[in-house]
Amino acid sequence: MKEVRDNARKLMKGFCRVCPVCDGKACAGEVPGMGGIGTGSAFMRNVTSLREVTLNMRLLHDVTDPDPSTSILGINLSMPVMAAPIGGVSFNMGGSMEENEYVDAVLGGCQDAGVIGCTGDGVPEFIHKSAFDGITQLTGHGIPFIKPWEGDEFEEKLDMAAKTGCSVMGMDIDAAGLITLRLMGRPVSPKTPEQLKDVVELVHGKGLKFILKGVMDPEEAVTAAEAGVDGIVVSNHGGRVLDHTPGAAEVLTDIAEEVKGDVVIMADGGVRDGFDVLKMVALGADCVLIGRPFCYAAIGGGREGVAKYLESVMAQLKQSMVLTGCQDIQSVGLNILHDAY
Repeated sequence: MKEVRDNARKLMKGFCRVCPVCDGKACAGEVPGMGGIGTGSAFMRNVTSLREVTLNMRLLHDVTDPDPSTSILGINLSMPVMAAPIGGVSFNMGGSMEENEYVDAVLGGCQDAGVIGCTGDGVPEFIHKSAFDGITQLTGHGIPFIKPWEGDEFEEKLDMAAKTGCSVMGMDIDAAGLITLRLMGRPVSPKTPEQLKDVVELVHGKGLKFILKGVMDPEEAVTAAEAGVDGIVVSNHGGRVLDHTPGAAEVLTDIAEEVKGDVVIMADGGVRDGFDVLKMVALGADCVLIGRPFCYAAIGGGREGVAKYLESVMAQLKQSMVLTGCQDIQSVGLNILHDAY
């Protein structure tokens, strides 16, 4: 992984420093790019809020070979991890890798590791085309995310997504107001509860399950559940759309208290390793999305780099499960945390 990171640092020069600790400090305000919007506070809070949650070490038990596997929305996973939907390699990551190569590396590396990758969306046609082509090539093993476009664009892209063979698709409503889209003259917007219900009906009408990404408030989580979504992602879009938001870890437990069991809860923000994965699950997530580390792994090492990164996450997750006494993902709860929100 050191070689992968070193290579990514060279290839992403001017767009990402691939810092030893990816915490948003060095890249504050660099959007487009890999940074957080404005002061970078929202990006930084994702990392620091999760870091502030600590694990209780417990060793008087019989857990020696934990099982981190799970099933999310009918998809079997070797561990509760997915690659978050990220697109725009050319204007966010330096352009050393073509969009289709990046998509293939992330989706393929995830498949090799027994998990699944999500794909992003954007203004240039090659972003969603690369995403849909990549999922199609893997016979549907991927989750396409479509932005909350205005007009007919959402339905048109939904039709294309359904043809990939995927069983689940999502909408990253946290992209509303994204600078890169506004600069390209293609704004995206929030949705009313009624509009969200219409979107859910459209997706379900295609025979797909639906994930809403960008929920940071318990009341909105309830509204999303009432609208019929199958899953939500607790996310502030990597701190790239609204400055001064809390980190995902800070709001996750309150959201889980409201909708756990009604919808699948995913969380995205500041997750860097397997220890962070376990903490997010303990805070209430059924599955965890990881963003920026997949960029470094894919740019620096291609499909093999992604698989190697996931191999390290798996090792760390299993180690942390042994050292906290968790035999399986279902046994992970707030009791393994020393300091929880």
